[in-house]
Amino acid sequence: MRSLGFDVQVAADVTEAARLLSAVPADRRVALVDPRFVGHVHALRLGLTDPRFPAATVPGALTAQPEARPALVRALDTTAEAVGAGVPTGAPAVPVTDRTVPGRLAVTMDAGGTPVQRPELGSLVAAVPTDAPARAEAESARASVDDEAVRLRSAVKAHDGFFTTFFISPYSRYIARWCARRGLTPNQVTTASLLTALIAAGSAATGTRGGYVAAGLLLLFSFVLDCTDGQLARYSLQYSTMGAWLDATFDRAKEYAYYAGLALGAARGGDDVWALALGAMVLQACRHVIDFSFNEANHDAVANSSPTAALSDRLDSVGWTVWVRRMIVLPIGERWAMIAVLTAVTTPRIVFYALLIGCAFAACYTTAGRLLRSLTRKAERTDRAALALAELADSGPVAQFVAAHGPRIPGAWSAPVIALVGAGALIAAALQQPFGSKQMIFAAVFYAICSGVAVARPLKGALDWLVPPIFRAAEYCTVLILAARSDVPGALPAAFGLVSAVAYHHYDTVYRIRGGTGAPPQWLVRTIGGHEGRTLVVAVLAAVFTQHSAFTVALTTLAVAVALVVLVESIRFWVSSGAPAVHDEGEPA
Repeated sequence: MRSLGFDVQVAADVTEAARLLSAVPADRRVALVDPRFVGHVHALRLGLTDPRFPAATVPGALTAQPEARPALVRALDTTAEAVGAGVPTGAPAVPVTDRTVPGRLAVTMDAGGTPVQRPELGSLVAAVPTDAPARAEAESARASVDDEAVRLRSAVKAHDGFFTTFFISPYSRYIARWCARRGLTPNQVTTASLLTALIAAGSAATGTRGGYVAAGLLLLFSFVLDCTDGQLARYSLQYSTMGAWLDATFDRAKEYAYYAGLALGAARGGDDVWALALGAMVLQACRHVIDFSFNEANHDAVANSSPTAALSDRLDSVGWTVWVRRMIVLPIGERWAMIAVLTAVTTPRIVFYALLIGCAFAACYTTAGRLLRSLTRKAERTDRAALALAELADSGPVAQFVAAHGPRIPGAWSAPVIALVGAGALIAAALQQPFGSKQMIFAAVFYAICSGVAVARPLKGALDWLVPPIFRAAEYCTVLILAARSDVPGALPAAFGLVSAVAYHHYDTVYRIRGGTGAPPQWLVRTIGGHEGRTLVVAVLAAVFTQHSAFTVALTTLAVAVALVVLVESIRFWVSSGAPAVHDEGEPA
């Protein structure tokens, strides 16, 4: 217990334990452990030190963080009920192996409305033997299992990509242990991964073959560190709100910075690939929002099954198909490995061609599967799912006004169809109208109206999860097309910066929803215009600033303004709000 950071005091009975606990400052975690406990240290670590849960228990041990301390006090006040032969009415069954005082107190806390986490121990031993033979058996079982080996295995994600599983995790877990033994934190490793990726981007920006080789190697090392920070967090149970936010946002920052570095390096060699770089970023961001939107719409749906899902489960039972399916969606490990190798041996243009082709195929594969599941399942989506989709839509003042005062068109597929009509008209105008045409403004107004009509009704239809991805594609692609067609020097890099800032806002929205805190405040969404407002602003800028370099300056100004607003508010939120940590156990795409 002392090795886990606890001050150990011995209590003769429950009454004395209550007295000792009452003397502990209210802002500290406390634990109760039966003195007869036999088991692995890591079993206690999992049960007593995980910061994500207010209360947790393993056989013979119970912990409570400050927010769960009142519930523990109430449980101690009902000692007779907790320790006696009876169990409180309505309480969950107590495992026969945990008839101890901590175990019964945990049941009382559960019955009182305070959830108590019971971590899966697997092969780890945690027992409270009542006689000598049982103690000898428990000690023998403990000796037969290597506590450290289990801890190292559990530091690695249960489900990961092929490249990560077979080429990174076999040694990155030992780097994680090395970091833990030297007192390094996951946040420090995350920051080191970001700095390494930024150096890789700088190396790629040199435009030399040596720079490209160095960039590829550094990008791979950055990914090793990216795996290590999560493994370190799981190895040492150092989860934190700040760490979750850093890990979620730095992955995007690293990838986008590397794209920019490749584009700058290509420009040094006389090859302009900014459009390809921005296209790769747009495609990747749209892939992610499809995954996020689909998952939010369906993770708590009723009757959430379909023949397509059943087929997927059957394929998962065949070993080789599992790895093939994980690879073809081009997860972050495979994607970064491909980028690193191609950077070292080819050119930035080839890197982006391969990235666009691979991500496009992966997007078609995953989206087709989600469409089939949505069309063949009989799911009833909840109000919470509809709210999450509405928040992911990122509707601004114009769309909100139309949604409140405009028509509500009935139909199971009306929302995605209307959104698609508006997005199609907008992108078609951007492609066909001359740059600077006033018709682009009318197309943006039509898109804004369609956006409001699409979200006027609760998004509970079978395909309503497509609405946020359609909005993302419309906004990002419009910026890309207008910048590319402007033929103005610097317009595409400025557009790259604008889409990066907006994409950060959308990823930030996703991770807030995942953490149960809801979307960013409405004042922020209104300030940056919502997706339809920003699209309308860009269309107006393209029509007004047709002079040489004026469009670039306007886009740059808009990008800086959006970035400042969203970054300042996001940093304030994640650092000071006490929001729950969000731990991404695997990038969905």
